[in-house]
Amino acid sequence: MNRPYVLGRSAWRNIQEGNEREWLIGNGIGGYANHSVPGGGYRMSHGYLVTSTKAPVNRLLVFTRTQEQLEIGGKGYDLTSQQYVNWEKNGQRHLKQFKLDIVPEYHYQVEDVRIRKTVSVEYGHNTVVVCYEVSGGSEPTQFKIVPLFNHRSPGDVSEKGGLRFRTELSANVLKLIPQDNPDITISFMSSAGQYLDRSTLPVTMATPNYVYEENHYYAFENRNGFLGVDNHYTPYEINITLEPFEQKSFYVKCSIEPLDDRDGFTIVREYRQRMADLVSKAGYNDRLADRLVEAGDHFIVDRESTGLKTILAGYPWFTDWGRDTMIALQGLTLSTKRFDEAREILESFSKYLRNGLIPNMFPDDGQEPLYNTVDASLWYFHSVYEYLRYTGGEEDYKFIEQVIYPKLKEIITAYSNGTDFSIGMDKDGLIHAGGGLDQVTWMDVRVGDWVVTPRHGKPVEINALWYNSLRIMAELSERFGESSPYDELSHIVYESFNKRFWNEDKGCLFDVVDVDLGNGVQINDDAIRPNQIWAVSLPFSMLPEARAKAVVATVYKHLYTPYGLRSLSSEDPAYKAQYIGKLIDRDAAYHMGTVWAFPLGAFITAYCKVNNYTAEAIAVAKEMCEVFEDHMQDGGLGGIAEIFDGDFTCTGRGCFTQAWSVGEILRAYTEDVLPNMK
Repeated sequence: MNRPYVLGRSAWRNIQEGNEREWLIGNGIGGYANHSVPGGGYRMSHGYLVTSTKAPVNRLLVFTRTQEQLEIGGKGYDLTSQQYVNWEKNGQRHLKQFKLDIVPEYHYQVEDVRIRKTVSVEYGHNTVVVCYEVSGGSEPTQFKIVPLFNHRSPGDVSEKGGLRFRTELSANVLKLIPQDNPDITISFMSSAGQYLDRSTLPVTMATPNYVYEENHYYAFENRNGFLGVDNHYTPYEINITLEPFEQKSFYVKCSIEPLDDRDGFTIVREYRQRMADLVSKAGYNDRLADRLVEAGDHFIVDRESTGLKTILAGYPWFTDWGRDTMIALQGLTLSTKRFDEAREILESFSKYLRNGLIPNMFPDDGQEPLYNTVDASLWYFHSVYEYLRYTGGEEDYKFIEQVIYPKLKEIITAYSNGTDFSIGMDKDGLIHAGGGLDQVTWMDVRVGDWVVTPRHGKPVEINALWYNSLRIMAELSERFGESSPYDELSHIVYESFNKRFWNEDKGCLFDVVDVDLGNGVQINDDAIRPNQIWAVSLPFSMLPEARAKAVVATVYKHLYTPYGLRSLSSEDPAYKAQYIGKLIDRDAAYHMGTVWAFPLGAFITAYCKVNNYTAEAIAVAKEMCEVFEDHMQDGGLGGIAEIFDGDFTCTGRGCFTQAWSVGEILRAYTEDVLPNMK
């Protein structure tokens, strides 16, 4: 069942309020369309066509959007909603309703003229269509479309002088070739109307240059420490005439691929049908679950270098990260019954294993991946285990045995003997990692020579994952008829973990043990952070029941918020209450109190486990999931943000939709809540 997001005029009482909501739809190869609900640009990534020229990286914003103007009975109306430097256009006053019905729809009313504008990317292609359905009024109407073009990173802005294109107009197809990138051809067409060369329009003081849209002001970027001023290229406009009461449907299409004759409305229908099929395949028929299935699809994309699927970490700027992928995989592919994609993702990352390490991240420019992560390889074991738990057929085990199991053995050997970034097993069986300027856990901010949360030593979640990995290997080695050293080693880790990590004074786990202060001095870090929750939530836990309950109680008291877990207790002197301002200020707060949505999935699982999945516990867990329905109608519609402020968890920060945020809430809701509801 389709469950659209529907917003009315109270969502855009003014342009500033309206701009706080935005939408995004992905094309399955790393590109996307992303814009604000009022229709104008509010951040650098806002564009109808952000392409990926080497899936899923090398992104370019080439088509910003269309702007519409009407003339009815000699009176002009501008539907443009945009903040400029020192002024603004308020076309959202004509917007009566906005829907995110898998794809975005803008419903305008101008006098007695009704307009429905629908935007959709074409799945698997660097192509976007904008479809119009116009019902004319009692007077003739002139309908003008002004397409805005660009050629830049979605994380940058353009100077007017840098927007130089060679343009070719033939029949109804306009081609633009950037002077600084002649390998790219931006093709644009309109199914109706007449093109007008805007350089021929008379210059006035109000409009000194029709060929450029100048000085778009992005308030979001400005408050984050950037200037936030952008420019766009507008060489042509399209003019369409409607007679009284005439109903007309037409579309425009933009692509960096050769244009075909596929109808724009067909592309919209196919995009919607594909998503509806995915929701039906997941089989929940539950509003929150169905919406999370839709949200999760945008992260699953092709990776050209392997010819297989991967998972993007977050929009609008992240590429595929190993840690994020392995945490998000359960919710995005297994909970949704997309088992073929799960298999491809596991195989895709196996091809990049180096010295026992799964890549931390793939740079957007297509360079070699970075490997500074201790946990991605350990989360990989968990993903394999969960894949087999969901599938479990002979072919699935055969795939793991032949393709993945040898890689798992490589990882165990590398961690046991020592590998890059000071990652290795100590004599007590526990894993240590990091040193100097390394950032190897998910709390990974570094500003120059300042590592904000180094966590060098033996981090708690790394050793919980290490034990989990050893138990998984013990099961797999038995299944595959091999001798197993993993049982004995896991017993050593079990004993050492309980001996070393329990903090009797605080009734929870140390965050890191054996933190080296130099000169032979080591301490245990007793900061209350969310990392300890995985020692309870993972399938193989080392904690006795009383300690597991104590960990959950401590995390609940100090770290729980409606939209995630704080990265540091608010009672800690180093706690940062807000994630806002210039980059250095945001980096300083990133893991020092800022709330993260994705650990809440583990908390919900742990909470249910220690309370034996009683009806009361499931009711609490259900409520923890359902509060996200409000958030999913705010900020990035349909998604769950990466982070939130620590004190008042409301406004999404960072990526407005994040793979592991969506994936973990979907996983917890469909694994821990829905099957256990009485």
